[in-house]
Amino acid sequence: MTDGGLETTLIFHDQVVLRDFAAFELLDSEDGRARLDAYFRTYAQVARTYGLGMVLDTVTWRANADWGSKLGHDARALDSFNRRAVGMLVDLRQEVELPGAPLVIAGAIGPRGDGYSAARRMTPDDAAGYHSAQIATFAETEADMVAALTLNYTDEAIGVVRAARTREMPVAISFTVETDGRLPSGESLGDAIDRTDRESDGYASYFMINCAHPDHFHQVLEGRWVERVRGVRANASRRSHKELDESTDLDAGNPAGLGAACVQLRERLPRLSVIGGCCGTDDRHVSAICAALRATAPYGRP
Repeated sequence: MTDGGLETTLIFHDQVVLRDFAAFELLDSEDGRARLDAYFRTYAQVARTYGLGMVLDTVTWRANADWGSKLGHDARALDSFNRRAVGMLVDLRQEVELPGAPLVIAGAIGPRGDGYSAARRMTPDDAAGYHSAQIATFAETEADMVAALTLNYTDEAIGVVRAARTREMPVAISFTVETDGRLPSGESLGDAIDRTDRESDGYASYFMINCAHPDHFHQVLEGRWVERVRGVRANASRRSHKELDESTDLDAGNPAGLGAACVQLRERLPRLSVIGGCCGTDDRHVSAICAALRATAPYGRP
């Protein structure tokens, strides 16, 4: 399992002010670090309850050059934030990891631009160059892999994979989709995955889907490419990205309903092995997903 919606939990449940969704800035204060630690420990307890390993992403979705510069952080500061974010999860792993239930640390990479819009795009080579600094930092830490989340067009994904391959870092690519199951760029999910693999020699360890309700993409999960999808971080809300962007309230959806939807996803995704939440979800949703999957798993296995 993985966690839920970090930023929405902090903003709507904890009333924490996050500039541009930049949770990494909390690493600079004692209170911020305590809030992040408490957040991750909540999910560690869920994992222990269900006897599951965890993939936890660092709080660095916004810790890249453009967003960092907008927030007033230079390259040296961003390097420090990325390293400290990994260090926080290394410390947690030393305390909570159990035999047979590993805690995998993924250095989180976010899109250069808006996660919901593909209006500004890079070529694959430009994307590789842009994301290489953050990936290079993760390669020098105890991070086990990198995970690029909420990517919305294929060229950026290809660049991330190429940059990860240069640093010999395992990488997972997570696309987001609109209510029609297509990327914000208009590309189909299958085409995006096939092209990313084709133009990066199939280096990505696996693909994921995040920041969308299962109802938005369940219908497009057909074809050989679904074998490459091994993870889902689903929204509890059925709202579109535009509606989420404009929301002043939290649509937490229904935890049990999200769990049932994820059971249906497993019927379409034969290699699904990493499951969790995204915007609007918290430990209640992830626990409900784990419970639903356990109840329907063969031989009682989650």
